[in-house]
Amino acid sequence: MTKSVVLIGTPVQTGTHQPGCIMGPDALRTAGLEQALRDLGHSVEDHGNMEIPSVAPVSHMNENIHHLSETCQWTKAIQQKALEVMRAGKVPIFLGGDHSIAAGSVSGITAAAHEADQEQFVLWLDAHPDFHVLSSTESGNLHGTPVAYYTSQEGFEDYFPPLPAKVNPQNICMMGLRSVDGAERIRLAEQKVSAYDMRALDENGVAKPLKAFLDRVKEANGRLHVSFDVDFLEPDIAPAVGTTVPGGATFREAHLIMEMLHDSKLVTSLDLVELNPFLDERGRTATLMVDLAASLFGKNVLDRPNRPYANW
Repeated sequence: MTKSVVLIGTPVQTGTHQPGCIMGPDALRTAGLEQALRDLGHSVEDHGNMEIPSVAPVSHMNENIHHLSETCQWTKAIQQKALEVMRAGKVPIFLGGDHSIAAGSVSGITAAAHEADQEQFVLWLDAHPDFHVLSSTESGNLHGTPVAYYTSQEGFEDYFPPLPAKVNPQNICMMGLRSVDGAERIRLAEQKVSAYDMRALDENGVAKPLKAFLDRVKEANGRLHVSFDVDFLEPDIAPAVGTTVPGGATFREAHLIMEMLHDSKLVTSLDLVELNPFLDERGRTATLMVDLAASLFGKNVLDRPNRPYANW
């Protein structure tokens, strides 16, 4: 099934202290994302990289928070772009940028789902749940807050754009968690998010929990957004990330997830985030992310050429 895909560059690095994510969208382009999708028969429009105007600083009682006004402005702009593309019946791929972009991408596509009277579901592939509210983040890095924002947790309303429609926390499935702060752990339990850490995946594999979640999406006739953070992967195969956490998903596990998502025919939007080319090794992480995205859009194991060992 071919799709009409829109590439949206979101060169955001205000949500982190580590510079370099601003180059992520162009690295994914250089690694051949557009051509990979075209080769699979999809039509592709590249809308280039988004920009925001300069904004005045905003303070918060949590003095650790930085770049609050810029992150809020990015959230508003991405939210509007997501809604526009979804209304046009196309599949947006948001090229990050740090994971704070999901505050805008997920809230925007959720607004579109609400207009169509459908439930929005989110598959969160990440080492971190990013479920801090503004008052609980100790690092002050706002890439740790998007899930709390788009599920309408407390404390965002005076700073972030009004939420047009919220994601039900029980419609979120997190896989690959292995770095969870205490405040996030409590919130995950209270909000009944389906959260699978790497121990759970080691014990049960990735297929069983993913299939159960996809069955729920299908039964609800829902829309599925996939938010893929580079640090979901084992750092040995994907070094280009500023928040490396050992013990991530393997090459085989990641491709299985992508192929199962493709087979489900449920995915309506995608984030590719936290790619930091400054930390990469000869483009290997960008190339892997493109390959995984291609799996999500229909590339299967029989289509894969041999690669020189030196590249991996």
